Amino acid sequence: MFTIASEEKYKDGQIIFREGSAGDWLYIILSGSVEIFKTVRGEKFTLDTLGPGEVFGEIAFLGGGKRTATTQALGETTVGLIDRDSIDLEFNRLSSDLRFLIVTEPKRFKKMIDRALEFTSRTEPRFKKTISLTYRDRQSFIKAYTDNISKGGLYIKTNNPLKQDEELLLKLQLPGLSEPLKINCAVAWSRKKDGDTDNGHSGMGIKFLEITEKDKQVLRQYIR
Repeated sequence: MFTIASEEKYKDGQIIFREGSAGDWLYIILSGSVEIFKTVRGEKFTLDTLGPGEVFGEIAFLGGGKRTATTQALGETTVGLIDRDSIDLEFNRLSSDLRFLIVTEPKRFKKMIDRALEFTSRTEPRFKKTISLTYRDRQSFIKAYTDNISKGGLYIKTNNPLKQDEELLLKLQLPGLSEPLKINCAVAWSRKKDGDTDNGHSGMGIKFLEITEKDKQVLRQYIR
């Protein structure tokens, strides 16, 4: 079915590719098994286990981005690297509309996986609370409000959420404090459509990346 450019052999537990690496190759399992997993906050989440004849690596390959998960061999495993020229030839024969759908779907699937794992791996309880904050987008400082908050992140209601993985400096104004907490953050997920986010609001889930020990204690005390 596929033109195999080369074969690679892996021992049990050996990594085939890691999450975040370039997605230049598409693979097919010739023998053995492959585990696909993501690591979130140091915890491993298995997404799938594949056997002979199954293809993997297609999300980054078709979407033109980085690998969305890590793959490793389960037992002695042989994989074939599918020739990219033959795939490109078949792909270019499709209509432009169909090519657009094929390229778009992996990106949507990646967002679904990332958001599902974000909720699954959430170790800190979140509390409904409206708190004033500001953050800087691509052009200016934006004033907004939280919908819920935890020790590790919060949810911002906004009609113009930033892109997933975009980093930002957030200034969180807790009641009773003269100065806001300054926290380096990243967008864990974002949605623009109403009804597709927490409580039906457009917005973005924010995870804290860097916060001083002093501000961390203040935030914990406030939540407590």
